[in-house]
Amino acid sequence: MSEYTVSLKWISESNDFSYKNYSRTHELKFGGGIVVKASAAPEYLGKPEYVNPEEAFIASLASCHMLTFLAIASYKKYSIKSYEGNAVGIVGKNDSNKMAVLKVILRPVVEFDEANKPSEDDLNKMHEKAHAECFISNSVLTAVTIELKK
Repeated sequence: MSEYTVSLKWISESNDFSYKNYSRTHELKFGGGIVVKASAAPEYLGKPEYVNPEEAFIASLASCHMLTFLAIASYKKYSIKSYEGNAVGIVGKNDSNKMAVLKVILRPVVEFDEANKPSEDDLNKMHEKAHAECFISNSVLTAVTIELKK
């Protein structure tokens, strides 16, 4: 079993704590020491230049999928030159009429060494396995879809 820590710090920036006026800006300090400025999403009165919880959630799914995929490829003796991707999260009301991240779409693009590339079928199976084995995707209820470029 592993344990990971994140410290959160928010300090009031004004005496006006009314809903539209209090600051949403805060800091996230990760176990390795990196500090990330965070805020609410702009539509919830946050600052667009900082990471918001929805983006962090989507990023953690995309990152976990990639890391799991890289491990699978390595065990299968495929050599990857690069892995890039775009991830999109869809937020809306769920079946309980609560706001939630309803779906995350991962769009990875993987460049393999030309000498040893998986078939399209093997590539799809590797992504399916990466999704099934990803710690983060196994921890959430959100639908995660992987769309490969054709």
